[in-house]
Amino acid sequence: MPKPSLVSVSTLERSTVVANNTMNRERGLAGVNSYARELGFDPLARLAARPAAPSWLDLCSGEGRALREAARALPGDAVLTGVDLVGPLAPVPAPPTVTEIVASVSSWTPTRTYDLITCVHGLHYIGDQLGLLARVASWLAPDGLFTAHFDPESVRWADGSAAGRAAVSALRSAGFRYSARHHRLTLEGAREPSLPFRYLGADPAAGPNYTGRPAVGSHYGHP
Repeated sequence: MPKPSLVSVSTLERSTVVANNTMNRERGLAGVNSYARELGFDPLARLAARPAAPSWLDLCSGEGRALREAARALPGDAVLTGVDLVGPLAPVPAPPTVTEIVASVSSWTPTRTYDLITCVHGLHYIGDQLGLLARVASWLAPDGLFTAHFDPESVRWADGSAAGRAAVSALRSAGFRYSARHHRLTLEGAREPSLPFRYLGADPAAGPNYTGRPAVGSHYGHP
């Protein structure tokens, strides 16, 4: 097996695989192409059930259509935040409860915790996926929920061999649940996990993953 050529975060984020991805550009809250369908539950219903000031952080949010739709149905004290590398493309300004941030989720950090954190197919374009997952776990409210799509096949050791099984085992030990059928990770409640992986770099030439789209390979060594 030829050793993959790994790149830095800055180089990865300038690659056509990452900078030009179209995930979540037009995905709304409900319907055929929706967050509800991809996540297996209705984000709006979960947020609406909160006793006060519901908060949602959507990572790799695209044009933020789902957040904007949620804002129109939630109370005025809701806190809805979208973070995307490319940035929102919607021509209409976002509602006042929605904050759209153009930033790399690999380095961005929130100043508060959230009731709901989602990343719909966004991890496929992140170099240090496991590092981000460990950070996101601490951004949850005590009874918050995090859910994201995750492809274990994208996690590799330094020589390119599969590390997905070890990654899933470590994530489960840290409190995450993983559904292989739906390629979804979930975590309930804030925590600060320490995952036994040392990030080495990313392979933007890893090829298509289970979605059929080109994705990124994340390579790790042992601590």
